[in-house]
Amino acid sequence: MASDTLEQLLKLPASERVGLALALWESLDDADRDAEFPMTAELAEELDRRWQEHLSDPGSAIPWEVVQQRLKGSSRRGVEESA
Repeated sequence: MASDTLEQLLKLPASERVGLALALWESLDDADRDAEFPMTAELAEELDRRWQEHLSDPGSAIPWEVVQQRLKGSSRRGVEESA
C-alpha cells in the first residue's frame, strides 16, 4: 500500500477506520485466515484451557457489550491523558 494512501486512511474518523478494518477482515475467506493465523499447539492448548475455565464458571464471562464499553472508555482515557 502506498504510504500516502495509508496516511489518508489514518486521518479518517475512528468509526470509519473501524468500519474499514472490519470490511477488510470480512473480505478474507477461511483459507486466507488459516494461512495468516495458523493454529499452533500452544494456541490450541490456551483455547482449550479458556474453554474449560468457562465451563467450570460460566458466570465469569463478560458480555461483549461490556467489553466494547470498556475498550471505548480506555481509548478515550488514553486520548485525554495524552492531551
